[in-house]
Amino acid sequence: MSQSLQSYLVISSALFAIGVFGLLGRRNLVAVLISLELILNSASLNFLAFNKFSLPDKSLGQVFVIFIIALAAAEVCVALSLILLLYRKKDSINVEDAKELRG
Repeated sequence: MSQSLQSYLVISSALFAIGVFGLLGRRNLVAVLISLELILNSASLNFLAFNKFSLPDKSLGQVFVIFIIALAAAEVCVALSLILLLYRKKDSINVEDAKELRG
């Protein structure tokens, strides 16, 4: 497949679809976290593709991608600490068990 905007967008939409499917279909919190990372990577790929083919300034899309990577790293730190807390309290990382932590 040649390098065109359409090929990048097809790959990005496939990543997004896999991420949404994993986000809605999984009950394991680690799998949900991985699916969320796939969605963020899809957005990063979109920024880079449109940066390559549309914008005259080549650094603008890369700045957004670095921001997304930093946001994803912070999100992983917070989410993994919450998952670890849930596992210590309930001995499970199931989504339904997280609802019982209120109060």
